[in-house]
Amino acid sequence: MAELRYRAGNIQNPTVHKIGIIALGSHLENHGPALPIDIDAKIGAHIAFQSSLQTGAKFLGIIFPAYELDTIDHGVHVSLETLKENVIDTLNNAKKFLNIEKVVIVNAHGGNIPLMTELWDIEDKTDLVIIFNNKVISSEGPHGGSGELSMAKVLGIVNEDEVKNQANIDKYEEVGLYGFKQARSDDPNIEEGACDIEENGVYVDEEYGERLFNLSINSVILDVEKLLDF
Repeated sequence: MAELRYRAGNIQNPTVHKIGIIALGSHLENHGPALPIDIDAKIGAHIAFQSSLQTGAKFLGIIFPAYELDTIDHGVHVSLETLKENVIDTLNNAKKFLNIEKVVIVNAHGGNIPLMTELWDIEDKTDLVIIFNNKVISSEGPHGGSGELSMAKVLGIVNEDEVKNQANIDKYEEVGLYGFKQARSDDPNIEEGACDIEENGVYVDEEYGERLFNLSINSVILDVEKLLDF
């Protein structure tokens, strides 16, 4: 077997090869007329990939399924148990074939947040150290709002002609999760986002999108540094 040159390339620390970065988003979900249904997946993959380029950690791709609360019906999702099983299987394959020992999961879909309660079981069944990075979710604002629009602008995937219709919450109830009354009642953060869209509408600002990406990427880089010291 060939001896791998783990110090080759622009690698400050060869032990970073034991760390993987994987994206977790949603591929089948309405985000208003100006955004593609897989915007969460593309945002998460971009953050994970750029973080891997800057740290040397292995880019593991993206998890396919996603979870969502029963009170939010704006796409095609799976049960939390199915998502957890898929994450476990995917990470076990990464461990088997790539000698991964530690992982940063970059989550770009708010519906996946309950997976954090299952993290202990995922770590137990993969024997991996895992950090669940939720920075982009905590930073981007309402669903289908200005944050996601601005990041989509950076990626070149926003439909500029439809931005004027994005805040038509009577027609596109998923924007700001405006139309999901039970979810709004259950979660004050969702309620705040819905009210924000109703009162202020949306906008596209490429510089704002760049700042959101930089904030999220730097957060993942910090997580990789934590794992290097673990």
